[in-house]
Amino acid sequence: MDDLQVQGRIFDIQRYSIHDGTGIRTICFLKGCVLRCRWCCNPESQEYGIQEMTVGGRKKIIGRDVTVEQVLEIVEKDRPYYNRSGGGLTLSGGESLCQPEFARALLKSAGEAGIRTAMESMGCAEWSVIEGILPFLDHYLMDIKHMNSEKHREYTGRGNGLMLENAKKIADSGMTRLSIRVPVIPGFNHTPQEILEIAAFADSLPGVEDIYLLPYHRLGQDKYEGLGRVYALPHILPPEPEYMETLKQAVENGTSLRCQIGG
Repeated sequence: MDDLQVQGRIFDIQRYSIHDGTGIRTICFLKGCVLRCRWCCNPESQEYGIQEMTVGGRKKIIGRDVTVEQVLEIVEKDRPYYNRSGGGLTLSGGESLCQPEFARALLKSAGEAGIRTAMESMGCAEWSVIEGILPFLDHYLMDIKHMNSEKHREYTGRGNGLMLENAKKIADSGMTRLSIRVPVIPGFNHTPQEILEIAAFADSLPGVEDIYLLPYHRLGQDKYEGLGRVYALPHILPPEPEYMETLKQAVENGTSLRCQIGG
């Protein structure tokens, strides 16, 4: 099949973003995820199926099937911004690797059109899936949430062994720029020791130079009610900016990594 006609399921396309990669990005959010993180701010991404969600008192259909060509028609509109800022297309979710054929075709087609590519992912897939995507990816933004596999399983539904193994393989391949991102969740991984353990692992990976600390927020909490679900962390407060700076300093003092809050 022609790559442009490969079909996938998305739930949003966000233009003019300055997150999830360098420069100005267009972010394509794919449906489906293998994890069930308690703090997930996009619960509508978790199920591959098309859903109904109440938004602002009105019912809204979440999820639609599109072709690579249809996504690129939207992405192409902002090419001048990518050229000036070093931006491009970012795949997010959910977990982009849950739709490997669509992700690969979309990244490949974007690259052939001269658009830089990035993917935000947990790396939770068989290595053969990731290996097939890497040649078409300029920047892999990989989430690592905890180094303790049992605690990772308690809060996300799965252990972290496969993800850490894939992080090493991605770094060893040298095929793309790899950055590590850490959602900082109070009660789960927010202590300096836990953050430093992740940072030390990231620092051990060949070619990894930067780590992003993403402070917990409640922006997706209302979506759970809209989906008829219960939010698992109703009493958790976002970390204070001063505390995030403390974590940033700990990482920079303890590793050779550049550390950024947010992104």
